[in-house]
Amino acid sequence: MSEETKNVVEETPVEEVKTPVEAAPETVETQAEAPAEAAAPAEAPKAEEPVVEKEEPVAEKAEEPVVEKEEPVAEKAEEPAAEKKAARRSRLNASVASEDFDWEAFEGSVEVYGVEDRKKIEEAYDQTLSKVVENEVVEGTVTGISKREVIIDIGYKSEGVIQTPEFRYNPDLKVGDKVEVFVESVEDRKGQLLLSHKKARALKSWDRINEAANNDEIVKGFIKTRTKGGMIVDVFGIEAFLPGSQIDIKPIRDYDAYVNQTLDFKIVKINQEFRNVVVSHKALLEAEQEKRREELISKLEKGQILEGTVKNITNYGVFVDLGGVDGLVHITDLSWGRIDSPEEVVSLDQKIKVVVKEFDAQQKRIALGYKQLTPHPWDNLDSELKVGDIVKGKVVLIADYGAFVEIQPGVEGLIHVSEMSWSPRLHSAQEFVNAGDEVDAQILSIDRENRKMSLGLKQLTPNPWESIRDKYPVGSQHKAIVRNITNFGVFAELEDGVEGLIHISDLSWSKIKHPSEMVVTGDTIDVQILDFDEVNHKLSLGHKQLMPNPWDEMEEKYPVGSTIEATVKSLTDKGANITLQGEDEGFAFNRDLIKEDGKPAVVGETLPFKVVELRRSTRRILLSHLRTYSEAKMERAALEADTTKRAVKKINSNLEKTTLGDISELAALKDKLEKKSEKGK
Repeated sequence: MSEETKNVVEETPVEEVKTPVEAAPETVETQAEAPAEAAAPAEAPKAEEPVVEKEEPVAEKAEEPVVEKEEPVAEKAEEPAAEKKAARRSRLNASVASEDFDWEAFEGSVEVYGVEDRKKIEEAYDQTLSKVVENEVVEGTVTGISKREVIIDIGYKSEGVIQTPEFRYNPDLKVGDKVEVFVESVEDRKGQLLLSHKKARALKSWDRINEAANNDEIVKGFIKTRTKGGMIVDVFGIEAFLPGSQIDIKPIRDYDAYVNQTLDFKIVKINQEFRNVVVSHKALLEAEQEKRREELISKLEKGQILEGTVKNITNYGVFVDLGGVDGLVHITDLSWGRIDSPEEVVSLDQKIKVVVKEFDAQQKRIALGYKQLTPHPWDNLDSELKVGDIVKGKVVLIADYGAFVEIQPGVEGLIHVSEMSWSPRLHSAQEFVNAGDEVDAQILSIDRENRKMSLGLKQLTPNPWESIRDKYPVGSQHKAIVRNITNFGVFAELEDGVEGLIHISDLSWSKIKHPSEMVVTGDTIDVQILDFDEVNHKLSLGHKQLMPNPWDEMEEKYPVGSTIEATVKSLTDKGANITLQGEDEGFAFNRDLIKEDGKPAVVGETLPFKVVELRRSTRRILLSHLRTYSEAKMERAALEADTTKRAVKKINSNLEKTTLGDISELAALKDKLEKKSEKGK
């Protein structure tokens, strides 16, 4: 209520004010209750209802200020005044038909002011109120805040109430703050002013979001809930998406901890078509971090010692927060000794001191060291240690080429695979040691400056090659274990560290394609010492030498030129394999397989074969079927030719003694013999 209205009401005499206060509201109330209280005819209530509905706004607008101000006066009224009031109420509320009700008489009976005075009062009151239009956004002032409601004054005759959750995006809201509200209704059924802050924000939010994005403005947002892949954020009343990767710089362990929080965000993406907004909190942190990083890097120096917090642990190292800037401590820079995981040395959120090893101002990378702040174990190594000393250590790593043995934390030596056994055969380190084994080794070399040490295992056992000739003289027979099989032979071990090669040619008197036809790995085989190479630790062995040479018997069993019955076993491109007696085999070339009828021999056919040649070097018996019949023909032809020559010679000698009459007969005989000789050829 304005001051002007208050002054008008205060200047009005009490007696004059009492009449409208008592009459007008009471009249309306009584008229509304009349159907219920009195047993009036059915037409009476129907006539009274429209009167009540029409007069409600008049009573509220015209008489409300007077009622509010004069209520105390009515309370103080004396008893006679109450009786007068009751009499007047009964007279004014007489039940009459609506069409016969005299409204001018009713208003005149309770009128306190003149028409002009009343208009002035109404105008003065209206001037104190703001012009409020429904469905428009206006600015209001917060006049009260509770857990459930926020009271807003927009300068109207009544204040509006908005539910507190509509302001949850702004936890700093306080009395006196200016807020924008949407006027939904000037008066609802209860006469209440209906306002909405959420709708007001929604109407102007998209323009605000675009403006904030164009100006690279930082906006506040309320994280409403968690969703797949991120969070839903309320920004100016619009639901924006916050990806999980854009929440913070460091990895997020608990996403739910961010729900119901109000944070600053940067708008990174807007889809105008679908009205989608993507925000980022990480971008703000990165920008802030970038400033701190540039400031820190500008002050960095190699060898500088800093304090930081372990931010993240990976398989390859530890990230340390140096106050907004991250540096990496590689796993090799965490400890002088070998470790399997960085967690063996540091833990998450632990404060540690580190030293700056390297930094790249352009790439903004900082390499840190942790072990460098402690003395190097090599500096504490016993100065008395020398080559030839025996040390005890633990196998910490096995590689293809050897094993690393830690003799004290941070001090390691390498046992090369060649120093694990006296055997010249290539071994694997796993054949001798396993990770975690405690072993004794001999120092072969030590380089304190470069912090390197070579160790040996075989040096702790006698070298068997020093007395090899005495133990394994040439020609002696021994048992050996097949350790490895190759295309060219077999490696057999006589004892630990002593191995020899059985060449494929020394495995069998018979020809074999691969050593695996005779032995497999792990077999025990009889061998004969053939030769030595003490310098290179090589030993030549033989196996066939322990068995009789079948070729000595072959020469007696199958002499060259002899003919034997044999069977064609198989055919090849060049000839055929021929089965002889027992397991003996020979070979015949294709030209030697032609039979007398001109056809070649086939598999499974048994024919006479002549032994053509015995090749000891290739262990092959050469046979021929062709020669079994071709040479016989040649012998017969030669015999016939010799007989003919003898007959002709005899005839020639007799010609000298014959007469002329016998010459013709002799000539005919001569021709007959010559033709016969040619036919035999």
